[in-house]
Amino acid sequence: MAALGVTVALLVWVATLLLVSIWKQIYSSWKLPPGPFPLPILGNLFQIDLKNIPKSFSRLAERYGPVFTVYLGSRRRCPPPAGQAFDPTYVIGCGPCNVIADILFRQRFGYGDPTSLRLMRLFNENFYLLSTPWLQVYNNFSSYLQYLPGSHRKVMRNVAEIKDYVLERVKEHRDSLDPSCPRDFTDCLLAEMDKGQQRGEPAHTLDSVAVTVADLFFAGTETTSTTLRYGLLILMKYPEVEEKLHEEIDRVIGPSRVPAVRDRLDMPYMDAVVHEIQRFIDLIPSNLPHEAIRDTVFRGYVIPKGTMVIPTLDSLLYDSKEFPDPESFKPEHFLNEDGKFKYSDHFKAFSTGKRVCVGEGLARMELFLFLSAILQHFSLKSLTAPQDIDLSPIAIGFGKIPPHYKLCVIPRT
Repeated sequence: MAALGVTVALLVWVATLLLVSIWKQIYSSWKLPPGPFPLPILGNLFQIDLKNIPKSFSRLAERYGPVFTVYLGSRRRCPPPAGQAFDPTYVIGCGPCNVIADILFRQRFGYGDPTSLRLMRLFNENFYLLSTPWLQVYNNFSSYLQYLPGSHRKVMRNVAEIKDYVLERVKEHRDSLDPSCPRDFTDCLLAEMDKGQQRGEPAHTLDSVAVTVADLFFAGTETTSTTLRYGLLILMKYPEVEEKLHEEIDRVIGPSRVPAVRDRLDMPYMDAVVHEIQRFIDLIPSNLPHEAIRDTVFRGYVIPKGTMVIPTLDSLLYDSKEFPDPESFKPEHFLNEDGKFKYSDHFKAFSTGKRVCVGEGLARMELFLFLSAILQHFSLKSLTAPQDIDLSPIAIGFGKIPPHYKLCVIPRT
């Protein structure tokens, strides 16, 4: 009888603990986001696939909404919205921004860093404004229009804010400069400035160094991030292309290893897609203006010294003989009959000659690595049907600006 009494008492004690635990969970969860009912101690362990927790969160989000509560053990967690739509502009921009910041300043920003977000907003806004009709008019009649109100003043204020930030970084570098051991590109420019001053030759000033660094910061961030952002929209328009990329990534890289530049040799389809994205979006259609430094005879015509020359890139990138049906997105433009990558002399997305983009090599690597890494881990999901996605730029001027959009990224199993 004594043993039976002990057993009954133990059962009552356990049942009481379970009831208290359940009551505490119900009471404490009264105003929490919805979610599956947790078991005492174990929580929602049986609703979670421990081999693929992100996929489990995606399934729960489909049932309970973008914000939900799960208990892992006795601890509750509200995971970020699994598969929720978002604007990729600044998330995508953080990668290229950190790469160029590391080269220029030996500095990296966190993804939520307010300084980097502010700089990217300034870069993004200026790239858009420079592509609007008013800025095209202003660039050609600036001596007449500079005193009028307009968006050119916003561009100038943005440029001044960017330059002020960069100038502070340059001054910090100047104060701690060791010419025998440069830390980054800014140090190299400052060392050259000092050498020029010692020789009594015209050289850089702190102000000119800041302007050069600011130009590289803007170009190194905005062009690559815009190309990636436009590229993701194109892949959602053509899901069959994305699927082929997934297959190639799985075969060559696999799910775990980080993509490497050397993988490009074994990934002709990804290489072709990256080139076709750049060809198709034609990011800087009219290139940067050049000036004839002397009287020049070209194809029987005389181009006087001081003439502005605009070497349009779209005349090459959209050449119908080199790229049949150039208005369509076709990675096959850069593939031969055997499925191997085929280079084209008409691919001049980075300009050409002595004034070719100084960051061409870096940008090529970034586009390949970032796109490979994104598609290695995620599938893209559009909020609209592929046939309804409009790829038309919202502005065409200095650059072609992609339309604003949101997308979902789904973790791959």
